[in-house]
Amino acid sequence: MIKTIIFDFGDVFINLDKQAIFRELSLLGPISTEEISEINLLYEVGKISTFECINLFQKILSNASKDEITHAWNSILLDFPKHRLDFIQKLALEKKYNLILLSNTNELHIDWIKKNVSFYEAFRSSFNYFYLSHEIQLRKPNTDIFEFVLEQHQIVPNQTIFIDDTKENTDTASKLGIHIWNNDPKTEDVSNLFTLKSNLF
Repeated sequence: MIKTIIFDFGDVFINLDKQAIFRELSLLGPISTEEISEINLLYEVGKISTFECINLFQKILSNASKDEITHAWNSILLDFPKHRLDFIQKLALEKKYNLILLSNTNELHIDWIKKNVSFYEAFRSSFNYFYLSHEIQLRKPNTDIFEFVLEQHQIVPNQTIFIDDTKENTDTASKLGIHIWNNDPKTEDVSNLFTLKSNLF
């Protein structure tokens, strides 16, 4: 019986264009996918600050302004359908499950969401616990981020389901005995969780 539901954020609740960052930054000058990924990895676990992140990009993209880099960086973020907020708020009101958000993200993205998603605070407050990688300095798909959540809240893996659009992430959770849903953001919607995974509830 499921007692805890752990949700990813991007492409589960808020829609993403995952290629946008690479596409938009490359318009500002020559930069490799590897360089972008290396900076992202440091920034996503809080090893560098927002200032340091932008500074690293400006060393590579010497003609790009801070605003241009910030705009390119945030281009990954699309819309947040209201029915997904309704879904999580309904779950929160029912108080049947321990609701946890576990997201690989960074300060610039969260700041953009706070500014552009009017119901962000209502969304955040729907969860019992809300973990962002840059705040806890851990990220998926590493095992330690899942172990952190399990140990922090004394969660039983086989009484838990983890929902994430990235197979690498759900594979790690599955190895720990957590039930998973590797959702396809193009064809599936988190609001249909109880229909698509009815055998678990």
